[in-house]
Amino acid sequence: MKRFLKAVLLGALPFCLCSCGRQELRHVQSVDTAMGTVIQQNIYTAGGDCTDGIMELIRNLEERTLSWRLETSELYRINQAAGSREGIVLTEEMAAVLGRCLELTEASEGAFDVTVGPVARLWDIDGWAAGSRTGEFEPPSQEAVDGALDLCGVSRLRMTAGPDAGGEEGTVRLYAEAGTELDLGAVGKGLALTHILEYLESDPDVTGATVSVGGSVLTYGSRPDRAPWQVGIADPDHSSDNLGILSLEGQWCISTSGDYERFAEAGGVRYHHILDPATGRPADSGLSSVTVLTKDGMLGDALSTACFVLGREKGMELAQRYGAEALFVDKSGEIFMTPGMEPLFRRTP
Repeated sequence: MKRFLKAVLLGALPFCLCSCGRQELRHVQSVDTAMGTVIQQNIYTAGGDCTDGIMELIRNLEERTLSWRLETSELYRINQAAGSREGIVLTEEMAAVLGRCLELTEASEGAFDVTVGPVARLWDIDGWAAGSRTGEFEPPSQEAVDGALDLCGVSRLRMTAGPDAGGEEGTVRLYAEAGTELDLGAVGKGLALTHILEYLESDPDVTGATVSVGGSVLTYGSRPDRAPWQVGIADPDHSSDNLGILSLEGQWCISTSGDYERFAEAGGVRYHHILDPATGRPADSGLSSVTVLTKDGMLGDALSTACFVLGREKGMELAQRYGAEALFVDKSGEIFMTPGMEPLFRRTP
């Protein structure tokens, strides 16, 4: 399980009992799995244990919205409708998610692209990393990569709204060319953080929390001792260790994309899971990891992927364009940060 937990939550009290109005404040902890990764929760609450509710929320999001594998998922149905004349009517949330994704594709000059499904299925690095595939990993041929790339690109999508979608105001319909397959893996964990934040905000008994969904972490409220939240950033060369610590107050979303997270090896070469939509191969941008700090989970998740693919200079420009803070670690281990990240980060001795 630890291999998937790349942003380590630090400084959580082993237990906490303190006065909170008429009730005592409880520290509830949980470690579980969903969305193919580890979910770690630290909740400070004057009420009941809400960790099961958060796990149910995450699993529902995967099963009903995000999974490309499960027939119960809206994304699965979208991919099945590719090539149909009628297209498919999107839920309000999916229409908003895809609209933002298309905007980020344009802003990142294609470094972020949700149409890479055919390429992702071809490489299946997640499957190899999770141990669900047997035998030795064999990277696909260039011919196979080129064939998959022919099925990718946002130009293969068209969205219409309102009367143009054949429905009432607010109706959005998506048309995709045959063979197109969307993959929301680059925003799924961040979108989960957005849902978790809404859940926590709706519970008046929760005073503070940290929740990690793999490499994406949400901080919320405050600790009982009012000390800052401590979030560890994994060392790409030794992922069980921390490169440094972020000290944060209040609500933040932290998303990390790294070449050490999920990978497969063949012939002494490591192939990681962050694919460059331009080449159809694992991104080779000179970076080992990118950590992005935002208030918006989905935005941060998308930006960490895009910035990794773009490389340090263009990635820095993209992050700052969206008002995000970012930390880049290059292949030599050197660290580069946006100005706003510097006072929040302390390197581990």
